[in-house]
Amino acid sequence: MREVPDLIACEGCDALYRKVQLQRGEIAHCPRCGTELERDDGRQRERILPLTVASLIMFFIANCFPIVEIELQGLRSQTTLFGAVLSLSAEGMSLVAMLVLATTILFPLLQLLFLLYLLLTLRNERSPPGFRWLVHAMQNLRPWGMVEVFLLGVLVAVVKLSNMATVIPGVALWAFGVLTVLLTAVVSFNPRRFWQMAFADGSQQGAP
Repeated sequence: MREVPDLIACEGCDALYRKVQLQRGEIAHCPRCGTELERDDGRQRERILPLTVASLIMFFIANCFPIVEIELQGLRSQTTLFGAVLSLSAEGMSLVAMLVLATTILFPLLQLLFLLYLLLTLRNERSPPGFRWLVHAMQNLRPWGMVEVFLLGVLVAVVKLSNMATVIPGVALWAFGVLTVLLTAVVSFNPRRFWQMAFADGSQQGAP
């Protein structure tokens, strides 16, 4: 492995090591505590951009079309996710509505937009405006994106309602399923890679 002139700190014991150029599939561990220091991401950088674009497409489909359609005694009702948020607010559950809005719409959307912006600008090997803030914001938003929790709740509700009414899954429900799979792949991208991409040419100095 070829040495490169940077240092890397172990997140487990704070030991400092000189970084080395990893070969495909290699993983570097701390010899003191065993914490993973770094791993070769292969072609992950090339794959993550189309996955991010696909996630944004699925996100807008999931939020623009009805989730389910319910038919009961000849009456039909359907709503989008944002419509459900408005209904919760109208029923006096503003806190729940704000939580649903933030965790299923706002935070996932911001995370995807930040990721797309960073990936596109870093393709030119330069640090974009607000780089540090965006990377830290992505790390802070990651635990608050709960699309998969929302999807699980919808599926449970659909199963229960199917005993009382006719429930027809909408386009948005399928889109949420695809979005959940895509987001699982997207969030696997370690934000630390952004620092490596931004400072790969050695023209800038700094650490997160």
